[in-house]
Amino acid sequence: MSFQEKTIQCFDCGTAFAFTPEEQEFFSSKGYTNEPKRCPACRQARKERQGASTYQRTNTSYQSQRQMFPATCSRCGKTTEVPFEPREGRPVYCRECYSSVKVSR
Repeated sequence: MSFQEKTIQCFDCGTAFAFTPEEQEFFSSKGYTNEPKRCPACRQARKERQGASTYQRTNTSYQSQRQMFPATCSRCGKTTEVPFEPREGRPVYCRECYSSVKVSR
């Protein structure tokens, strides 16, 4: 199938963008039947707003967006933060102690 470059107006920002033959081939290979409504920049921004780009985030940037809870390490007593709400009667470990406890299991 031969694809021709198309110019599409972005639904969000209104700028014209090219829907290249390579992109059309990719869309076709994925089974997409509709053309994109948004330019690449607006598509990326929308993915980030919806959290769809979680897979592309680096571990540190993903962690900076997670809610963290203060805790005291059950093993060494160090003050730390964990990505879950600690419960009474359950051990909580700092990063270093968790690594050593996880290895020994």
